[in-house]
Amino acid sequence: MTDKIILYGLDKSPPVRAVLLTLKALNIDYEYVSVNPLKGEQKTEDYLKKNPSHTIPLLEVDGRHIADSHAIIAFLASKYGKDDKLYPKDLYQRAVVDQRLHYENGGIFSNVIRKHLRPLGMNQYTQEDAEAAIKDIIDVYDVLEAYLSENKYIAGEHLTIADLSILSSVSALDIVVPFNAEKWPKFYAWFAELKKLPYYEEVTAKGLKEIEDALKPAMEKYRK
Repeated sequence: MTDKIILYGLDKSPPVRAVLLTLKALNIDYEYVSVNPLKGEQKTEDYLKKNPSHTIPLLEVDGRHIADSHAIIAFLASKYGKDDKLYPKDLYQRAVVDQRLHYENGGIFSNVIRKHLRPLGMNQYTQEDAEAAIKDIIDVYDVLEAYLSENKYIAGEHLTIADLSILSSVSALDIVVPFNAEKWPKFYAWFAELKKLPYYEEVTAKGLKEIEDALKPAMEKYRK
């Protein structure tokens, strides 16, 4: 592979970590460029030319650009995968993977992380908000337990980009509502298995520590 690949992102962003996990799973060489939204770095003239929606992550491949983590990881698996296991070519299997990706985007990232974890991290919450966050997180765990009731992995019997995308988000939710092996045994086992991926700690440790540090004051206040 001779393509020059650049990933623009932020370590504590779950969508960015989903792309990093996929890059590692595919053993792809890449350059990483940090973009800090808190400093407005995603709205510079140069960045907006590459991604008018000013979101992260952003993938650059030989001067061409792809935004949105789900589009990025599907592209990477399709173009650079040695086989189609990460993103199946079979239309039914691919539809299941796509559905799980859409659920991660709408049901987990938008409805839980963006809605609850960001305000919690900025200490902009009430007791009622905290209880709503826990309720929505538990609902996510219930859904994932159901997905895993018949399969070892989220979308079938082997690892796909759906697992990597969901892993990037739920690893952050675990900070607020720790996984319970008795209540969600399939989900708990799935998470334990994916944590054994040789690149998991390398990709997630720094970002998750930053999220934990941001959430810690709010969670300590709530738990008192």
